Amino acid sequence: MLSPETGIGAISSTMESTMTVPPPVKATLTAPVTTANTAAQNWPVPVLVFASACITVGILWDISWHTTIGRDTFWTPAHLMIYLGGTLGGCAAGWLALVATLLEREKSAGTTISILGARAPLGAWVALWGAAAMLTSAPLDDWWHNAYGLDVKILSPPHALLAAGMYGVVTGAVLLAAAARNRVIRDPLPAPGLVIVALGIQLTLASILLTEFSFPNLQHTSTFYLVSAAMYPTFLIAAAQFSPTRWAATKVALVYLTVGATMVWVLPWFPAEPQLAPIFNRVTHMTPPSFPLLLVVPAVALDLLFQGSRAWNWKGISLLRTLAAATLFVGLFLPVQWYFSRFLISPAADHQLLAGHGRFLGYMAQRDEWQAVFWRLDRDPLTLLAVGKMWLLALLAVGLGQAAGVFLCRVRR
Repeated sequence: MLSPETGIGAISSTMESTMTVPPPVKATLTAPVTTANTAAQNWPVPVLVFASACITVGILWDISWHTTIGRDTFWTPAHLMIYLGGTLGGCAAGWLALVATLLEREKSAGTTISILGARAPLGAWVALWGAAAMLTSAPLDDWWHNAYGLDVKILSPPHALLAAGMYGVVTGAVLLAAAARNRVIRDPLPAPGLVIVALGIQLTLASILLTEFSFPNLQHTSTFYLVSAAMYPTFLIAAAQFSPTRWAATKVALVYLTVGATMVWVLPWFPAEPQLAPIFNRVTHMTPPSFPLLLVVPAVALDLLFQGSRAWNWKGISLLRTLAAATLFVGLFLPVQWYFSRFLISPAADHQLLAGHGRFLGYMAQRDEWQAVFWRLDRDPLTLLAVGKMWLLALLAVGLGQAAGVFLCRVRR
């Protein structure tokens, strides 16, 4: 989860005013503050969540475009969807800043923060920065390709700036939806639903960063389980800790599963063929991503843990909950994904619903006997030592997720 940092004393003191003394979590669920949102603050929240969905779907589409067609320009449909999301997010956040700074400055003082004289909600500031980074990366990326060729380096400086900007827009949507959830009782928008969708989209976008470690054929390596433990518990625990609705972590994991599975099912309906040599796998339709991870299984257990222990106030419960959450994630995610990946690489999964047995491979990879075996086991096997490291990483991720969830409980502006 992103949080703004600044060295300017005035901004730091203003940021502190965005928080209130954290109430008990149960009170947050049943009696949020009754400050009403204005109409100008309401509509940008779902617009920003929709913009986040455009960005996430667009990047998954763009990856498919590269693995199916190869050659592209800036004006591909996938790129246009990504930048549509960035533009919409920037416009919605900019409108909030305009209203809070010029049109309703006094009325919005309790729901915005001030930076250099301008006012906007915290989520709007984060989304504005993300949109600016995304739009700045577009001409830089075009220049980079003209100078160095097409996708010479995946994490080129323009791509890194684009990734940071996309995450900024999505995080801004999470912060705005969380603040709207915390401020009002009678909100005309389905605020808890918006928070869940925004968190699920954020989880999906974060999972894309681990794509190259998460192919089904790599899900018996230690690296896959280490990076998964370092990433996914943060988002699931943040949802369970914040708990804008019951079974929050489970619902967030289901949003992630729905987005990923929908792309698996929809993309192959569109015909396409490679336009860049060498071609080892002559695909005829858009290549789907690999099937999403079964994060919903540990998410259910984490929800049960937090719901069952929420009323316990005795000393040490937080530490015990942290240890239990890390153990639950490792104890459930590892065996579930281990055996599910074994099924995904088998011929039994070679159909459109699961994109198994190498269906996710692009034109640059050969589909032969190696698609039905696990890769890199000779140099990266899963050992007991690796499982121990996985638990430690999960412990750190759980702690970060709890801090993020507390922050989401507190944010009001």
